[in-house]
Amino acid sequence: MTATVAAPTRHIRAGHPGAGSAAARVARETAGEAGLSEALAERAATVAAELAGNPRGGSVFVQRSLTGRGIDVLAADDGPGADPRSLDDDTATTGLGAVKRMATTFRITSSPTTGTLAAARILESAPPLPAGQAGHFRLPREGETYCGDGVALAEVTGSRTACVADGRGHGPDAAEAADAALRVFTQNPDRPLPHQLTNMHRALRTTRGAGIALVRVAPHRLEFCGVGSVGGATVGGASRLLLSTPGIVGFSLPAAPVRQLTLAEDEVVVLHTGGVGGGWRGPGRPADVLLFAAEVAHRHRNPDDDAALLALHPERPA
Repeated sequence: MTATVAAPTRHIRAGHPGAGSAAARVARETAGEAGLSEALAERAATVAAELAGNPRGGSVFVQRSLTGRGIDVLAADDGPGADPRSLDDDTATTGLGAVKRMATTFRITSSPTTGTLAAARILESAPPLPAGQAGHFRLPREGETYCGDGVALAEVTGSRTACVADGRGHGPDAAEAADAALRVFTQNPDRPLPHQLTNMHRALRTTRGAGIALVRVAPHRLEFCGVGSVGGATVGGASRLLLSTPGIVGFSLPAAPVRQLTLAEDEVVVLHTGGVGGGWRGPGRPADVLLFAAEVAHRHRNPDDDAALLALHPERPA
């Protein structure tokens, strides 16, 4: 059984003269925190610098991977679209061809009307679940270091369980509440979801409290239980909202029912905090969860609030 808590995501605005060097520095720092080798840290720095040097502007997000030891570099812009021919040169030392060659996995989609989304993952060890089945971000309010929203993911026998927490407000006190909830989750991620909420409620009584949502995803099956300001939806196939029961974990814990749903193989489970707007629920979302995370972070996140999101594929046969 493995459980991972997402570290905060770093945001770099792309396209300005210092964006490439700033993204490279952040990627090296993040790679060091993730325990990557110096060679992979330099590879990650090159990938981040190339994506941040995008002349069309946009955003680059650098974070530790939630699956496997590595880092993710997500990028999005609203420009006229990238030239797909730039991916064809496997010997390129600059541009998208270099990114494709240096990344463990690389995904990109581009449209003249909606711009470009790109996601690179640089891994030093194999992930406990297939790469591309989980996408996320954990962004503090702009101008702040602490993030009061959090994400954790655990793989237990036959299923995956996730927790998304939204500490009340923002700043260090909100981060304290979210981190306390995630610590409880990682201790016993295989326990029934209502039991986890009860344990979190006890642990958060000395904090300002949080909204909490929990999901357990197994092949063709979903369990959801939530209280407060975290919710979500299933997307693809029959899209359905996942609504939490009103309340504040740590202050007023209501009886939160466990909702059980049947999942189609192409459905994605999305959980997010109050810092993510609802505009992403429209048609035309990217099927890839890493590209989906890049799009939502760039286009649907409220910069005046902490924001966190997890997009999780159901397990697919190898």
